[in-house]
Amino acid sequence: NTQCQPVSSFGRGRNFAARGFQERNAVDGASTQSRGFKGFRGGFGQGESTKGEQRDIPQSGTPGSRERGALADGAGPKVTYVPPPPPDDEQAIFARYQTGMNFDKYDENVVEVSGLDPPAALMSFADTNICHTLTVNIAKAGYSKPTPVQKYSIPIILAGRDLMACAQTGSGKTAAFLVPVVAQMMRDGVTASSFKEQQEPECIITAPTRELVNQIFLEARKFVYGTCIRPVVIYGGTQTDYSIRQVKLGCNILCATPGRLLDIIGRGKIGLRNVKYLVLDEADRMLDMGFGADMRKLVSFPDMPQKDKRQTLMFSATFPEEVQRLAAEFLKTDFLFVVVGHVGGACSDVQQNILQVSQYFKRDKLIEILHSIGNERTLVFVDTKKKADFIACFLCQENIPATSIHGDREQREREIALRDFRSGKCPVLVATSVAARGLDIESVQHVINFDLPSTIEEYVHRIGRTGRCGNTGKAVGFFDNNSDGHLAQPLVKVLSDAQQEVPVWLTEVAFE
Repeated sequence: NTQCQPVSSFGRGRNFAARGFQERNAVDGASTQSRGFKGFRGGFGQGESTKGEQRDIPQSGTPGSRERGALADGAGPKVTYVPPPPPDDEQAIFARYQTGMNFDKYDENVVEVSGLDPPAALMSFADTNICHTLTVNIAKAGYSKPTPVQKYSIPIILAGRDLMACAQTGSGKTAAFLVPVVAQMMRDGVTASSFKEQQEPECIITAPTRELVNQIFLEARKFVYGTCIRPVVIYGGTQTDYSIRQVKLGCNILCATPGRLLDIIGRGKIGLRNVKYLVLDEADRMLDMGFGADMRKLVSFPDMPQKDKRQTLMFSATFPEEVQRLAAEFLKTDFLFVVVGHVGGACSDVQQNILQVSQYFKRDKLIEILHSIGNERTLVFVDTKKKADFIACFLCQENIPATSIHGDREQREREIALRDFRSGKCPVLVATSVAARGLDIESVQHVINFDLPSTIEEYVHRIGRTGRCGNTGKAVGFFDNNSDGHLAQPLVKVLSDAQQEVPVWLTEVAFE
């Protein structure tokens, strides 16, 4: 049921007709002239088509109502999906991809630390007073020297301080919090996990999307290898009983999406009194409209240690000022703020190109670009779930193997789509903002913003799916004067801060 197949099987089993579209419309109606889809007035991609459809941004709600959707998740039929267990041989656990030629350029970034008495930065992983097992695991995982965010964050966390850290996409933020947390857990000794009806993890890591919490979990497995620390991952779209069984087997580090986390706490399967570390990854997203209420609920449970009795760590590539203010509610007063480069700056390893393309010509432009880059792995971002499926379907008709990921696809389908994209079976993945943050996929050479997002922060995260870990990448954005005017000024700033060429027309739009 993947989508990079002839269109006749695209969406099979998902009853597109019941959603008001018939597959044959998608096939029969695509004349090469206008490439319009019947059932979409005026041809697909002409503005009217997506009116009234919600953008696919991870939403919040009550835990009980969230088993499907952008991640956390509208009500639906009972979920029975149980994800396959990750491989547990040593080679698979430590699988990684190569750092790129620009890896050493990270050191050129200016780092600013605000707050009182910050500890000295770390020059190499050998400088830390961490146990031998963890040192070996760091080397096996391919971490030869720390990136700037790691050099500054690791000593701060080892010193027991609260931290808010902002660093560009793909620069090693996950290891920047996992390494010191695991080091402290090993130093302080953790109770070897064993079967219990209620588990009391020492560390809770929460992030906005299922795919991201799973990725953090897979990374945690590397650092705890050969120790008695047991990481567990739970997220929506999977059978709740499966999540509960995983937790009951023992849980020291819990990686979770907010909805499933609150649900499992509400069922009494997780106790919070032992929490020493609370980590918010993609923290600006975790504190904004989407999940702010969930995070406040989490820290206000009676058995959750108060902020002065736990260590709270926040990481993201973007930190708008209003979110920095919100963050202070969760952090001790003497927290430190680490900024690598510019707050919210794009990664300079991504070559950015903004093109003026009106809605009606976007599909032709997309085909032209995809033909010119051949089989290179490409992520295409659109603004709605419906459009993600239609563009993937349209590309398949044009003999470009594509698949889609968004919040209305079942979790099993999302995982298959990502697997097909990672393996190269479908070199094009059409996605909504559900794939904009944190996802670390090797060899994504191109990001195309078919629809630009509503905020500049989201733009920075989207293009950061390429140009990771010192590798280079390319990002193209389709700018439509009618819908994207609000982004012109912030785009000019992001481009110039990243030493990218700013088109003359964009400057004119920005300052007219």
